[in-house]
Amino acid sequence: MASSYYQEMQEVFRNNNKSREFPAHNAKVHSVAWSCDGKRLASGSFDKTASVFVLEKDRLVKENNYRGHGDSVDQLCWHPTNPDLFVTASGDKTIRIWDVRTTKCMATISTKGENINICWSPDGQTIAVGNKDDVVTFIDAKTHRPRAEEQFKFEVNEISWNNDNDMFFLTNGNGCINILSYPDLKLIQSINAHPSNCICIKFDPTGKYFATGSADALVSLWDVEELVCVRCFSRLDWPVRTLSFSHDGKMLASASEDHFIDIAEVETGEKLWEIQCESPTFTVAWHPKRPLLAYACDDKEGKYDSNREAGTVKLFGLPNDS
Repeated sequence: MASSYYQEMQEVFRNNNKSREFPAHNAKVHSVAWSCDGKRLASGSFDKTASVFVLEKDRLVKENNYRGHGDSVDQLCWHPTNPDLFVTASGDKTIRIWDVRTTKCMATISTKGENINICWSPDGQTIAVGNKDDVVTFIDAKTHRPRAEEQFKFEVNEISWNNDNDMFFLTNGNGCINILSYPDLKLIQSINAHPSNCICIKFDPTGKYFATGSADALVSLWDVEELVCVRCFSRLDWPVRTLSFSHDGKMLASASEDHFIDIAEVETGEKLWEIQCESPTFTVAWHPKRPLLAYACDDKEGKYDSNREAGTVKLFGLPNDS
């Protein structure tokens, strides 16, 4: 028997399953993220820039392009409670904090290596950035000075705080989730989550679950309190690159090199919807208030120039008649 939520969302997506694309960059888009109020979407690209869009009724309107990095912008995230600030991590060995009100770079913070992962603590006070040499640096978001730095002996993939801000999670190349106490960064537990490389991790907004995606093409859902795996989602065939929980914590989007994005109902594991894509998906992000999913794929420009990357950002969940 399908849940009432399942039926309700089926109805929503039957009427709102249009995807639209919006030009964002001159090369592939690595990362998309919504501001906490859902008014803006930021994207980071291989073209060394970040772009910010304003969400109008059924479309994204480009507001600004943020230049300054000397290398690819691999990941970005917004301040958890201030909708005007976001931070970008780049291969140029810096992170930059930007303010959409002034469109200026507020701070450029030098780090030791080429940065690939970044997250902002739920209390807004700290930014953690991981580099290609498996060093994670914790930076004070106000003074812009490093608070701590940890070198790990394994391949560090995605990093995240829990919602309570007292634990720090790392996914690693051995298929483990390492959980550290925060702020003292002592190892609490190492969970053997997957038989192969554990790539991404996301916490649901309600704080009940977190999800991990792996090279074994599985997504696992974990109970935050018990630290046990509650269920697995196995509809993808390729390594899971990106995950996002909906604002109510009831849907989980996951994507890979498969030519679709899977949308699962968290409590049952059932497929709620799938979004067809023409190429691998790099990044997905649910809107913080509405069933709208931003995403970016490895699309190529048109029929004539198959080598040129499109650099578009896409939005799914728009009314069919829009």
